[in-house]
Amino acid sequence: MEGPSPRIVKESKNIITEPVPGIKFTPDQTNFRHFFIEVEGPADTCYQGGIFSLELLLPEDYPMSPPKVIFDTKIYHPNIDNLGRICLDILKKNWSPALQMRSVLLSIQSLLAEPNPEDPLNNEAADHWKTNKKAAESKASEWTKKIDKK
Repeated sequence: MEGPSPRIVKESKNIITEPVPGIKFTPDQTNFRHFFIEVEGPADTCYQGGIFSLELLLPEDYPMSPPKVIFDTKIYHPNIDNLGRICLDILKKNWSPALQMRSVLLSIQSLLAEPNPEDPLNNEAADHWKTNKKAAESKASEWTKKIDKK
């Protein structure tokens, strides 16, 4: 197996030396394409106080293809299903090689702050958000409170 591309090295170093506020980024010591992410639930949202664990995996042809990102922490969110998959345009059709891992992390943070029930992956949560946003946010907050604090 070859080593990491200069781009992966540069992006990783940039995130480590200039971290995204509210996001902890840890490279896997055994796989240069695998990263462990911890995202703090944004303040003044139903996810506040939660620390969400994610994994980011770069495909062989990165940056021509988007990273794969999975939530390891269970979350009640219209755009994240029970397997942890994320419905986020830049991880699919709107990916561009000009984007970086930092862009992906910031977009995930934004998605937590502003769920989009119009483009759901979890239809139950999306319907709940559309019919009773306050109750949906309350349920999301309850799930967030159950997260194991490390």
